[in-house]
Amino acid sequence: MSTTKQAHILLVDDDPNLLKLLGIRLKSEGFVITTALSGQEALKILNKESIDLVISDLKMDEMDGLDLFVEVQKSYSGLPVIILTAHGSIPDAVLATQQGVFGFLTKPVDKDALYKAIENALAQSFGNKANGDEWDENFITKSPIMLQVIEQAKMVALSEVSILINGASGTGKEVLAKAIHQASHRKNKPFIAINCGALPEQLLESELFGHTKGSFTGAVANRDGLFKAADGGTLFLDEIGDMPFSLQVKLLRVIQERKVRPLGANSDIDIDVRIISATHRNLIEAMEKNEFREDLYYRLNVVNLKLPTLNERSEDVPLLANLLLKKIAAKNKPSVKSFSPEALKKLASAKWPGNIRQLVNVIEQCVAITNATVINDTLIDKALQQESNSFTTLTEAKNQFEATYLKKILHMTKGNVTQAARLSDRNRTELYKLFAKHDLDPQDFK
Repeated sequence: MSTTKQAHILLVDDDPNLLKLLGIRLKSEGFVITTALSGQEALKILNKESIDLVISDLKMDEMDGLDLFVEVQKSYSGLPVIILTAHGSIPDAVLATQQGVFGFLTKPVDKDALYKAIENALAQSFGNKANGDEWDENFITKSPIMLQVIEQAKMVALSEVSILINGASGTGKEVLAKAIHQASHRKNKPFIAINCGALPEQLLESELFGHTKGSFTGAVANRDGLFKAADGGTLFLDEIGDMPFSLQVKLLRVIQERKVRPLGANSDIDIDVRIISATHRNLIEAMEKNEFREDLYYRLNVVNLKLPTLNERSEDVPLLANLLLKKIAAKNKPSVKSFSPEALKKLASAKWPGNIRQLVNVIEQCVAITNATVINDTLIDKALQQESNSFTTLTEAKNQFEATYLKKILHMTKGNVTQAARLSDRNRTELYKLFAKHDLDPQDFK
């Protein structure tokens, strides 16, 4: 039988022998199979695994197949469910189909009928994605906050308005920007991203707008900028809040006139680019401090999307952790298969100042240092401790660098502030302020 991809099927039956037999049969067809002996166990698996289809027995203790279907639809609307029963009856079948169950088959199940039902269910499930829903396939979530952001993003994707994404570092701002591009009319054109805080001003200006040969030292040839390269598509300006103030004026002109002039050029170039920008900063506060232009802010912030931190969507941690483990282990150490229940509890209850990026680092560390097939809570504790020791905010990192640099230069000059000022290209007054900030006394280095 053919399917659009290797599907992951969850089998649910309180008879372990029938569960094993059906699992073996479907594995031989190339499906990935996970099994559960009860409806409650199935719901726990759905919280952790990415499942494409559920096949459940009808008659089970505590929660029968129809009750399970109702619970599945509450949290995973659209996930197809096929019901099997040894006590098939017309009323059961009618009730099941009225409630939305995809298929209803009587045991002993005819092999061809089962495979046809599976193929049809998966064709519908994957067909939805083929018709345009794949734009959000990188979002693994059951968080109401995150689902609302995704819904808002889908609504504005087909428009041409500029979008500003707010969110802390590591929350997935670029992932959301790419998804919006993929859901837009521009999806077959370039998506180009640049971090506006990662380059010096002149280099950033050249990267964005391009330059002509000889326009500055090192410009040995003409070069198109990223606006030109993204023509027809989307330009993602990450950390727009860190863009130098003087460049903000030039960016505003490009947005208003839809023209760009390369450095050193005498004429403009027409461009057709949608701009999505992102920042971790509070731009309202930046405007009040005259660090960000108000007119540019309103040009960029036509629609605002705010990504939650990982702590604000903690219910997603087990889902994300299991997905990341599969990807990381497959690339680095396929023998690592899963987390222990205690390890997942540790991950779910941990604080994540570095958000999803930090979660990735923790799982990469665990995979690297384990020889077991299951990652336990002790490994999670160790990785979290290393992360908490190594992870710092940008402000903390800058302060650490400043303190280290000042100590080094004071050692080199034996506490001579005049020489230290000359070496650091700073005046004495500024250096004394920095010494006070870091509680350093030049006399201690003489």
